[in-house]
Amino acid sequence: MATFMKRRLLIVDGHSMIFQSANLAKMHARNGAAAREEVIRRLNGFQDSTDWMVAVVFDGKGGRASDASEPHGIHVFYSASGQTADSVIERLAAKYAQELEVMVATDDHLERTTVSSLGASAMSIVQFCEEIDAANRDLAETLRRLKNRRS
Repeated sequence: MATFMKRRLLIVDGHSMIFQSANLAKMHARNGAAAREEVIRRLNGFQDSTDWMVAVVFDGKGGRASDASEPHGIHVFYSASGQTADSVIERLAAKYAQELEVMVATDDHLERTTVSSLGASAMSIVQFCEEIDAANRDLAETLRRLKNRRS
């Protein structure tokens, strides 16, 4: 009898990720959009090399939350005016925790507790960055093996 795993959704607090990295924080001080784009680039790479679907949430400006994403890319959410990224993260965790395995990456301790109470798992951004590094190492090793087969 085959066992089926739940699909997996990773929700990342985008600004936690930016401010955990000295390079991204410096970039954000000069150009916030460039720092957000770099986070999105890294998360696309993570999604491409793992079995996680990825969503990132940023505190946004404007009248409403948006879901701007490339086809097959990660989902990018910006909180609406008067709304926090945390509230969007909580809404997503509550909505998907029953049907998917949901993991939230944030440095906000209260947020990790809240999403855990909603049925999601949580990790710090430091832990998540270690996951990204491991996925990158696995991908590099796979590419090395494929290259050696062709040689």
